[in-house]
Amino acid sequence: MPAIPPVVSFQDPAPPADSFTADPSRLVSGTGAQTVANLFASRDGRFNCGIWTGAVGAWKVTFTENEFCHLLEGVIRVTATDGASRTFRAGDAFVMPAGFEGVWEVVEPAKKYYAVYE
Repeated sequence: MPAIPPVVSFQDPAPPADSFTADPSRLVSGTGAQTVANLFASRDGRFNCGIWTGAVGAWKVTFTENEFCHLLEGVIRVTATDGASRTFRAGDAFVMPAGFEGVWEVVEPAKKYYAVYE
């Protein structure tokens, strides 16, 4: 019988975050600077969750996964290719569905919990 993995608490100290920037070919404004600290990955690699941060800026996105987001800090705006736009602020929760294409804009420095299913 395989061992049961330990429970993951988002209140525990996070592992060191990985820093990266948006692909320059997708960058609309700003630097696209981001960090991610993945706190959990399922054995099959299809489910991941953790903490993400983003600096002010905007970049083109194509979601191949479904992502639940709970914004902890800041303001972000997502604008679909058809022009439909939604703005989210600290405390808001939302889902980015697989297939969404458009622009992810960090209006004020942002931090979120994420849960991704691929």
